[in-house]
Amino acid sequence: MKMMQLLIFAILILLVLNVSVSPIFAKAPTTPKILFTSARDGNYEVYIMNPDGSEKVNLTRHHAHDLGAVWSPTGELILFVSDRGGKRDLYFMNSDGTNVRRVFKSKTETRREDPTWSPDGKQIAYWYLNGKDGPSGVYIATLGKQDAEYFVLGSDPAWSPDGTEIACGAAEPGRTWLILANVRTQKYARLLPKKALPWQRTPSWSATGDKLVFVGNNAPLPVIAELDLDNAKALHNAWKDKQTIFIVNRDGTGLQQLVDEAGEEVWAPEISPNGEQVLYTQRTNVENQIFELDVNSGIRTQLTHISRNFGGDWFDPAYTLPVSPKPHLLTTTWADVKTHKPH
Repeated sequence: MKMMQLLIFAILILLVLNVSVSPIFAKAPTTPKILFTSARDGNYEVYIMNPDGSEKVNLTRHHAHDLGAVWSPTGELILFVSDRGGKRDLYFMNSDGTNVRRVFKSKTETRREDPTWSPDGKQIAYWYLNGKDGPSGVYIATLGKQDAEYFVLGSDPAWSPDGTEIACGAAEPGRTWLILANVRTQKYARLLPKKALPWQRTPSWSATGDKLVFVGNNAPLPVIAELDLDNAKALHNAWKDKQTIFIVNRDGTGLQQLVDEAGEEVWAPEISPNGEQVLYTQRTNVENQIFELDVNSGIRTQLTHISRNFGGDWFDPAYTLPVSPKPHLLTTTWADVKTHKPH
């Protein structure tokens, strides 16, 4: 009896300490799963499915728009974007869709979106659009704390598997390029040479950190301000249809185009944990659908067939490593650099 009381007491203590970020009773999937967004039920919802497209299940079931879901490193939690509070903001839920709650107590004046987890599960990075709380760019938040810190001017962040850097898009008029920003120092460098691909966006890392996939476009952006509306629309559509998926080594070498430019634009690439498949979204028969591409054979498989679908995030328990604190990447180091002001 005494042992049972001690066990209950220990569980209550753990609940008090962990309720804000990691419910101890949340369970990770035991088989590979993919998160994606679909509007098949009338509004954007977060769904889960098997890697072959079977067993699709609506996890959010809410009248708001829920989208952009990503797995926690060990799969117990899901981080997603929702406008159920009025503006797009970040929310947690368990892997089965239960226990939905806000990440931040304070509401945003504009939008927080495009979240990514640190590999130790203790921090997240996200894209914040300009508002009263600070400049637009990528921010880093330590879970359990309310204040997020500006990190770098960019968008679509993706945290590297070793935790040392964040890949994101950096823009200037007429082009966007990918940068790799050091988490400790905030210094960054281009992933590709300056003359490569005028448009580079939405990076995704392989589990080993040696490769990234991303959206790229070989065509320069048309200067639509000098054209009449009809010609501008035609030029923009011609440019947009050049948008496709590329894969590259972490050092910027070995750039390879994965998807043919023929047909509609493609976006939202996500590489599988084993590095052998890539998810991406493309319009077909008037609707956006999710495809899986085998990197080696080039064979593609359509995973969704109903209504509007996009995005995707993989989880495979075979590639999940135990999460352990990495103090040299977390709050101690971050405190040393957080006084850095954005330019």
